[in-house]
Amino acid sequence: MSGNRFGDIFSVSTFGESHGPAMGALIEGCPAGLEWRADLLTAFLERRRPGRSAIVSSRNEADVPEVLSGVFEGKTLGTPIAILVRNLDARSNDYAVESLRQRSGHATDLWQKKFGHSDPRGSGRASGRETISRVMGGAVARMLAESLYPNVRLVVFTSSIGPIEISNGEIQTVAEKWIHASWSVDQFSSRLPDREKNQQVEALLERAKATGESYGGVVSIYISGLPLGLGQPVFAKLKSDFAAAIMSIGATMGVNIGDGFAVGQKSGSEFHSATQDYGGIRGGISTGEPISLQVVLKPTSSVGAFATSGRHDPCIVPRAIPVVEAMLWLVLADQMLKSRLDRL
Repeated sequence: MSGNRFGDIFSVSTFGESHGPAMGALIEGCPAGLEWRADLLTAFLERRRPGRSAIVSSRNEADVPEVLSGVFEGKTLGTPIAILVRNLDARSNDYAVESLRQRSGHATDLWQKKFGHSDPRGSGRASGRETISRVMGGAVARMLAESLYPNVRLVVFTSSIGPIEISNGEIQTVAEKWIHASWSVDQFSSRLPDREKNQQVEALLERAKATGESYGGVVSIYISGLPLGLGQPVFAKLKSDFAAAIMSIGATMGVNIGDGFAVGQKSGSEFHSATQDYGGIRGGISTGEPISLQVVLKPTSSVGAFATSGRHDPCIVPRAIPVVEAMLWLVLADQMLKSRLDRL
């Protein structure tokens, strides 16, 4: 089975099944001498961890990282960095073969048909549990990216869940608030940064957990402080790497860059008069302006009796936020290292 490695110079290879002994990441290409920020790694994993609120899965994993190699006396060695997190709260009985047939939107049956022999417990590597390894890699990528470009800032937040959404104007306000002040979307359980609408989402998802319903949503992304020139045309454009990174996340159904699909309704004179419509990327290369993206995530596939009898997220969007963020950091770290080879 291939397809478990992401990145070229800075890369992460992930391993482990949802109900196996552990999940892990092997990070390669990180230069020696980088200050190791153990608190950042722990914080990344804590943000993704299940059991944090009433509107997410109640699986209660501690998600404590074990750094096995690549770090010594508080700095990276330049050798592969191996990180492990043990699975301690799996309940494999919730995943009998008969009950898995009720998850029509999940990939478990396709894995079985493709490989002939797969682990159905917690859906194996088709589970959202797989994303914890991405978050380990993303934490290290952020350490490197911020050491190379200390002014880089990245914010990822929920802009809609089901029928509840914040307007485009409110999204812009959130981005500006983030740029000029230190704050965190984690103060909102849904990571939708509006107190009244966050309460509406909580009520919606608590009902969904009780009735076996599920919802999807939209994630908004803003990145600032990047230099002009990140991106490697023609096959490793910054936009194509972002799209590949985000679309590799299991629940993702689409990515918008800048004005996205709305661009198709504009004339050339209208579109080219506003550089922000590009979303900070032209020709596959960063312009030095803020980058904006949006990600659409589908409703979780656990619905009906299967959902109410197990421990499942009624909406993956709140817990997908740190996963999306991790994948973006992986792209940025890799592209930053590539850019150092652009010219003498």
